[in-house]
Amino acid sequence: RRVKTDKSIIADLPDKLEEVRYAHMESKQQKRYDGQVVRMRKKLQSTSETDFRKGKIEILAELTHIRQICCDPSLMLEDYDGKSAKRELCLELIDSLIDGDHRALIFSQFTSMLEKLEEDLKKRGIEYYKITGATPKAKRMELVKAFNEGTVPLFLISLKAGGTGLNLTGADVVIHYDPWWNTAVQDQATDRAHRIGQTKIVNVYKLIVKGTIEENIVEMQMSKQRLADDILSGEGVASAALSREDLLELLA
Repeated sequence: RRVKTDKSIIADLPDKLEEVRYAHMESKQQKRYDGQVVRMRKKLQSTSETDFRKGKIEILAELTHIRQICCDPSLMLEDYDGKSAKRELCLELIDSLIDGDHRALIFSQFTSMLEKLEEDLKKRGIEYYKITGATPKAKRMELVKAFNEGTVPLFLISLKAGGTGLNLTGADVVIHYDPWWNTAVQDQATDRAHRIGQTKIVNVYKLIVKGTIEENIVEMQMSKQRLADDILSGEGVASAALSREDLLELLA
């Protein structure tokens, strides 16, 4: 059985081009983001070391809320009536890709974010398929087959559903709406399109909100890979490796 790690197989694959696209928050979103960050920084600075060690699961939840604000503040703030910089950026990218006859996979770990994008696609009359962790296996295979053999331009996929086992070479674009800080998992998601059977160059876009925790995580990922994985994969979050200083650095 030929596998992708064989050098001959890698040589057979078309190029994979990666690009970071930056979104810039407007005042309402920035205000909500800043407020959440200030709240968390104060909490970290005032918490005793003992309580800090005991409360790391709660801290992970706080970090998730901040990341959700980057994706779209309405994910956690019911009264939010402003714009989402990243959501708008994603829709602009989708429009340009469709105009260029490309087909894309869009990954997010937040199924609620995929639902927001669904609303936008329906308003635009854009066809799409969607798979989440709740999608039965038989249905997943049915949708994968329909996508690869058809012309529907978009496939929305959640973190739990898209890591492995899906062959989606009908797509030549991959969009990571909220980057998966575990690079192995992120690469596995990209490989749903960049795999044996792909005949086109695959363009990979990572959407990042400028000047936020997302940008800091990307930097940390380069210098402290294991720590970045621990923080945002939820694995090892109770580990002693997660220090107060690391968290404050993320929130800088």
